[in-house]
Amino acid sequence: MKVFVAGASGVLGRPTVRQLVAAGHEVTGMTRSKGRAAEICEVGAAAVVCDVFDAKALEVAVREAAPDAVVHLLTALPQRLDYKAKDNPFAPTNRVRSEGTRNLLAAAKAAGARRIVAESVAFFYAPAGGWIKDEEAPLNLDAPGDFGSAAAALDDLERQVTAAEGIEGIVLRYGWLYGPGTFFDRVGSQTEDALKRRLPIVGEGSGTFSFLHVEDAGAATVAAVERGAPGTYNVVDDEPAPMREWVPVFCDAVGAKKPLRVPAWIARLIAGKAAVGSATQLRGASNAKAKRELGWQPRLASWRQGFADSEARG
Repeated sequence: MKVFVAGASGVLGRPTVRQLVAAGHEVTGMTRSKGRAAEICEVGAAAVVCDVFDAKALEVAVREAAPDAVVHLLTALPQRLDYKAKDNPFAPTNRVRSEGTRNLLAAAKAAGARRIVAESVAFFYAPAGGWIKDEEAPLNLDAPGDFGSAAAALDDLERQVTAAEGIEGIVLRYGWLYGPGTFFDRVGSQTEDALKRRLPIVGEGSGTFSFLHVEDAGAATVAAVERGAPGTYNVVDDEPAPMREWVPVFCDAVGAKKPLRVPAWIARLIAGKAAVGSATQLRGASNAKAKRELGWQPRLASWRQGFADSEARG
């Protein structure tokens, strides 16, 4: 199968391209960086340098690749998310998810692709009801401030992809990614915060996280290219966990001291309302549908193994 991967040089794009090539697919990887193009070619894929916001050039690039499937893994997140920053840290990615998705979807249709697989996230469910959500649960579109704009952009992306006419649209809601290049790798911002004791357990530490290693994310993406009905899938590991469980394990894995415990009201003054909301109200996700309908299983079934394995952390 011919596959066009937008975001091929990113954290998730790299393992996805490598695994697609290993599975025998003919892959064209798109990047904005000429320097990254060589890296794409090194793993056996073709590379094209293009910006998703240049709609005409994008259509030409996708038409020339003539893909059966297009994979949308484009984001523009900073190395560190500062929830109290003056400028919205999600703004560049929000634009990618709205305008960029529209351009890529149009190019995919023009090129005659039969399927598009797009990246979303599994940690924007509304903070009400049970702690583990399936794909039918509502998104947190009423989230405050910058989180609200991020949720709206995700909703826009998902609606564009799943409602597209003439092409099969699949949305993969990935969990919190760890592994090479992520916030949780050896030099990532979460590791830095843990080492500086800036990764506390807030309140009861009830905010529930669903994690996923980048290699398992890549494997799920390959599965979605090859099979599965159109729709939305949570792609997470088998063990959603509240912060009070996973933070101490992560701190131990990176050689940090035991995490501090901070009352929610103090954390709100220091980090802001949005960060405290995640720490205390975030919902986890169920991977049952992805396992059942995509025939996918995470190799690292739990963050417990992944955090303990320094090679897995990256």
